[in-house]
Amino acid sequence: MPSSVETLQKELAACRLCQHSFSHEPRPMIWGHASAPVMLIGQAPSRRVHETGKPFNDMSGRRLRNWLALNEEQFWNKDFLYISAMGHCFPGKALKGGGDNKPPKVCSETWMPRLLESFQPQLYLLVGSYAAQYFFPKKKLSELVFEELSIRHKPAFVLPHPSPLNQKWFKDYPEFEQARIYDIRAVLQQWQPLQ
Repeated sequence: MPSSVETLQKELAACRLCQHSFSHEPRPMIWGHASAPVMLIGQAPSRRVHETGKPFNDMSGRRLRNWLALNEEQFWNKDFLYISAMGHCFPGKALKGGGDNKPPKVCSETWMPRLLESFQPQLYLLVGSYAAQYFFPKKKLSELVFEELSIRHKPAFVLPHPSPLNQKWFKDYPEFEQARIYDIRAVLQQWQPLQ
């Protein structure tokens, strides 16, 4: 008999709530096992992730893996990281600004409560302002990145979005890459499987 997590993942894979909003067929991104000790929640898959079915398989992912000091095998280890997002499908390219569209709110409203009920990670990593605002509304990303936080009584860290389009934030807050990222790595190391 399938577990509640397996049932949830099958339902999510079949989700077509946003199909009328996209000019492409939705492809919900699902990655990880229920037992993974770390839950990473991002914004939404990029076009490349949509095409490959592999989360953060793009330029943003390279920077993120570097920040976390994880190689590809470690990062994509489904027993280590459960990777989710505020929008599970590629939302399409934005008409202005060079980035992607915002993730549709209906996705996080529909799926995030169920995901949080089904998974019991020991550590949460929130990547970008959309994930940060969902859990910590009314606070600025620049504050949250440097605060000690928790979700469901477990430690949580907020990271800026690693997109190449986010260069101004990195210049304005160099202490993230110079100091804060080492705090995150130290905690993440506790849950990393032995190589």
